Amino acid sequence: MVAAGVVSFFMDVSSEMVYPLVPLFLASVLGVSSSLIGLIEGVAETTASLLKVGSGWLSDRLGRRKILMGAGYGVSGLSRPVLALAGSWGQVMAARFVDRFGKGVRTAPRDAIVADSTEIAGLGRSFGFHRAMDQSGAVLGPGIAFLVLAWRPEDYRMVFWLSLIPAAVAVTVIVLFIEEKRRPRVPGMAARQTPETGSAAGRRKRVGGLRGPLLSYVLITGLFALGNSSDAFLILRAENLGVTAALIPVLYLVFNLVYSGLAAPAGVLADRIGRRRMVVIGYLVFAITYAGMALAGSAAAVWGLFMLYGVYMGLSDGTGRALLAQLAPGDKRATAFGVYHSVAGLAALPASVIAGLLWDRVSPAAPFWLGAAAALLAALLLVTLVPEGSRERFRRG
Repeated sequence: MVAAGVVSFFMDVSSEMVYPLVPLFLASVLGVSSSLIGLIEGVAETTASLLKVGSGWLSDRLGRRKILMGAGYGVSGLSRPVLALAGSWGQVMAARFVDRFGKGVRTAPRDAIVADSTEIAGLGRSFGFHRAMDQSGAVLGPGIAFLVLAWRPEDYRMVFWLSLIPAAVAVTVIVLFIEEKRRPRVPGMAARQTPETGSAAGRRKRVGGLRGPLLSYVLITGLFALGNSSDAFLILRAENLGVTAALIPVLYLVFNLVYSGLAAPAGVLADRIGRRRMVVIGYLVFAITYAGMALAGSAAAVWGLFMLYGVYMGLSDGTGRALLAQLAPGDKRATAFGVYHSVAGLAALPASVIAGLLWDRVSPAAPFWLGAAAALLAALLLVTLVPEGSRERFRRG
């Protein structure tokens, strides 16, 4: 679990050096519209989503997680030179495609490694620690980007090249230090005969291992994601309200600092008061944040709202994964993580395209009103359809 956190730390240093600058690079250097930025981000996230369920299924089938995790991180690292050399929006899209391809391959096996190494009572703590490490890297990454841009103003390509270094360190740590709990290989569809999975009818009722509260939770996550457009729109909104391009990495650093500081204690608290309850609270904070972004009228307000957005992520990101791990049987855990991430990610394309169209044709505030409404509806459905008492249902696999 610790090694997985170190890997995420270094990869997020790399990713967050790049991610806040991509929409600015597209808009200011390449002259791309908000609608096209939304399309690029949506296609990139959809690519990752389509791969996550397959990667999770393959990990469970082979009984191996590390090799897929390492391959995914390696492919993402290769996207950095592509982005640094990009001279058109199509090349930026290609770079984002390669990066998200790697994310799609690695995410479900990595989360399954964390879950496999943890007793169910400590899932919130473990995922909270992992997200805290991840976001500590996300604090350092924008900080490095800010220093580089202060030294070489608007030299986005220099930042993209430098981001290759921490990505290489992450892959090295996987090769040398990651250990996994090896599971027996599943030899085809007839591998495990249980009252639910032993027959064709049983398998139809349990597609991918998802049913009951687990299925409800995944679908609610998808609904929430339809209103949670790419963070590129948060960055564009910040610039729209007067935050200068040079301060965007600092703004993102503040967001990640709040996120990383809250992730671990939020995970511990979720183990005590209920993981579903913590996710619901996070959705409500998201709704307040997005409504605030819609109503904001100054750059000063943006700083406070980015901090509040960090509160939402700290409360929900690791806890949401822990809730999924608690609901998913151990032998289907990577598959469940793959479906969970895929459903949320598949919503990213329509979410980002719709947000771009609303921005261009209605107002910059409109995408945020949609996000706030989706979050409120998701919170209501989560309380209604996913019982808190299901948290001890499955033993650690």
